[in-house]
Amino acid sequence: MELSVTHSSSRFDRSLAEVRALLKLALPIMIAQLSNSAMGFVDAVMAGRVSPRDLAAVALGNSIWIPVFLLMTGILLATTAKVAQRFGAGQQDEIGPLVRQALWLALVVGICGSVLLLNARPVLVLMGVDDTLITPSMGYLQGIAFGLPAVAFYYVLRCYSDGLGRTRPSMILGLCGLLLNIPLNYVLIYGHLGFPAMGGVGCGWATGTVMWFMLLGMLVWVIHAPAYKASRPLSHFEKPKWPEIKRLLGIGTPIGVAVFAESSIFAVIALLIGGLGATVVAGHQIALNFSALMFMIPYALAMAITVRVGQALGRGEPRAARFAAGTGLATALAYSCLSASLMLLFREEIAKMYSPDPQVIAVAAMLIVYSALFQFSDGIQVTAAGALRGYQDTRATMVITLFAYWGIGLPVGYALGLSDWLGEPSGPKGLWQGLVVGLTCAAVLLGWRLVRSARTRIRRATSLGPA
Repeated sequence: MELSVTHSSSRFDRSLAEVRALLKLALPIMIAQLSNSAMGFVDAVMAGRVSPRDLAAVALGNSIWIPVFLLMTGILLATTAKVAQRFGAGQQDEIGPLVRQALWLALVVGICGSVLLLNARPVLVLMGVDDTLITPSMGYLQGIAFGLPAVAFYYVLRCYSDGLGRTRPSMILGLCGLLLNIPLNYVLIYGHLGFPAMGGVGCGWATGTVMWFMLLGMLVWVIHAPAYKASRPLSHFEKPKWPEIKRLLGIGTPIGVAVFAESSIFAVIALLIGGLGATVVAGHQIALNFSALMFMIPYALAMAITVRVGQALGRGEPRAARFAAGTGLATALAYSCLSASLMLLFREEIAKMYSPDPQVIAVAAMLIVYSALFQFSDGIQVTAAGALRGYQDTRATMVITLFAYWGIGLPVGYALGLSDWLGEPSGPKGLWQGLVVGLTCAAVLLGWRLVRSARTRIRRATSLGPA
């Protein structure tokens, strides 16, 4: 009995130590992610105060650029896992060349992302978006396109820093970016300091400008901070090396596609709702924007789990990697209980923060209920995906995500919301019910894949000798 109590106490202490280590990494990332998401919150609030049309234009613009941004940054996320494993293995001299090749990759994906945004008009037309919303939406996207190359470079340097366990720079630069975004929005939305009043379009140009500021800040930090001297990623120019870039793409492309699949289903739903009028679009944007804000915490946990798992595997400790992944999942689930409760209790108050329009508030409050329901599955699926990135098991994640969101979630949402296949169409409510189904499917399958990957790595290490 005494031995059992001692074992339980030891396991509890180990779990507590892992949670502390995880949160030490995750908290700065959380603040950075919340700061980035808060920029979208500020855009929505400030544009919503101008008119429902401006808020709807920002919502439609977000539905285009955020999936493109997440595809780009997902591809570049391979940098975190590779840097973490090399750091865990003590291979500092291999980190700098890796980062330099990742920067070449960032140049390509950043330019491609900008080109996609600048040519997004046919997508809006194809999805039947109201003609009065297309021009301001494109103006907003032009501003974002201006900043995408900068944010691609920034993200590689951030992934490098995170992989070393240095997450503080992204936190500080995220906060500075948010503080800069607010006055820039004010100047460009309402027309001050000689600038014309641009309405919601001004939010896009403010965000694009902030992206360049954050890149400059990260460059200064990486060049001058002592923590980066050992790997020296910016010490000299290096030509692109296709074999290394190909390896990065081999891991990063499935991550990017998986993240894109998840985000794009939200975007497609926003575009499908675009034909239902500005009020419904604005209500949807409020629920989606606040959901994204709450999602940043489990997303930050997922990024920290990637680092913890990657560094443990680099040290040759697969059991420690599995323990880190399990502790991260439990932490995310605990947070989901809190976030879901708060969203259900204060859904109308949340909606009122964005818009004074009673009709918009009613639509948003209804949709926030569904957002609260998928907090649990969303938290599990994103942290499981983060752990799988640490294992560099990304292709299965891509397949699972595509199947869950596009094979299950979107068809169910369309059938419930916009067709009469299952009875009277319920509009945005049915589309959000499809999101709940898709996210739940992803959570179950990704959790199963994580268990399998962890067991495989432990079995392999055991067959080679003690880990």
